[in-house]
Amino acid sequence: MAATGESPRSGLSSPEAKVGMRVEDLWDVMEPQLSPTEKLNACFESIPMVYLRCKSFEIMEWGKLVKKSYCSFIIEIKSDASLAEAVQMLAQHKILSAPVVDVDAPEDASWIDRYIGIVEFAGIVVWILHQSEPPSPRSPSSATAFAAAANGVNAGNGFLGPESAAATSGNFFEALTSSHLYKNTKVRDISGSFRWAPFLALQTSNSFLTMLLLLSKYKLKSLPVVDLGVGKIDNIITQSAVIHMLAECAGLQWFESWGTKKLSELGLPVMTPGRVIKVYEDEPVLQAFKLMRKKRIGGIPVVESGGSRAVGNISLRDIHFLLTTPEIYHDYRSITAKNFLAAARSYLEKHHEVSPILSGMITCKKDKTMKELIQLLDSETIHRIYVVDDDGSLEGVITLRDIISRLVHEPRGYFGDFFDGVLPLPQSSRV
Repeated sequence: MAATGESPRSGLSSPEAKVGMRVEDLWDVMEPQLSPTEKLNACFESIPMVYLRCKSFEIMEWGKLVKKSYCSFIIEIKSDASLAEAVQMLAQHKILSAPVVDVDAPEDASWIDRYIGIVEFAGIVVWILHQSEPPSPRSPSSATAFAAAANGVNAGNGFLGPESAAATSGNFFEALTSSHLYKNTKVRDISGSFRWAPFLALQTSNSFLTMLLLLSKYKLKSLPVVDLGVGKIDNIITQSAVIHMLAECAGLQWFESWGTKKLSELGLPVMTPGRVIKVYEDEPVLQAFKLMRKKRIGGIPVVESGGSRAVGNISLRDIHFLLTTPEIYHDYRSITAKNFLAAARSYLEKHHEVSPILSGMITCKKDKTMKELIQLLDSETIHRIYVVDDDGSLEGVITLRDIISRLVHEPRGYFGDFFDGVLPLPQSSRV
């Protein structure tokens, strides 16, 4: 990362900094009457996604940054793989989700016929959670229920009280993950409904502005970039990758003019204390993951019982502990949010692994600059930061999406017919 005030032009530049320098070149020739925001919009609209084709990028693997090449990093899961096999593959490659390839698709199929969707840890955990809920007379058939659960359909009222924590323990998850159903249910069996069929993807001809808007305003955490020529995914771009790109642009004129503004000047945090979704430490950790899935958020603060002080943070990337290492809960009678954090931290320390869950909550004040915030998020490899006052009281939360949304805005009628062909979202489902 470039030091404060040092331009990436001064030495060997990362691929991310080269994108920033491309913006800088365009910034210098933009019409002077344009506002800074309009300039940024125009710059990013002028850079096509092909600019990043096969370039090295910093990819987040749970809590650790490793340099990979996009083109060699795309992990695909076959539609006839079992849930157990899918979990093993996701865990092996330390990724949270992967595109699912239809094994029955012809060799020359277009990308929209080649893939049936994306499978993720979160969806599988929701499926497992569904198995722990008692059936009701109005419950759908098992196959439909599995598909609905995997795609985030809310079962019952969607909430679990503290008393429900006693029903979940290490043995509970060991029994589920060793069951015949878990080992034999196929990935294609739980791909019941998607907002887009099979997913929303970019083409290499789309612009950076399109990508930034989809990752912010349209709340997508990652975006596949497809190569129409071969009908396959060429890149996968995440919110974390965009933040890393911005961090690499420190010192460039366009970045400094925006990044030196204080968070309060940019209207952050957007999410105020009363709107922050949280879970209490004595509630089952499943409640946290269920809320994240239902509310489509990536993390939740854990709050002390009977109080308002946050004692930790649980994110979607932590889900894998439930599926891959249920044995770490043997010493706990129930997997509450508090016990989950304790067991996960103990496991990581024992195995000398690095993860944001070890650091607890990362906080900042409103007078921090955007540049400082981006560099902190990038160095700590986290997806959100909690804003506190001088007394340490929670004032809000800032996510990667919030930051990207302050960088660009959607021009009127920008997307035109971009979403043509999108399948309607079933009334009872959410993704």
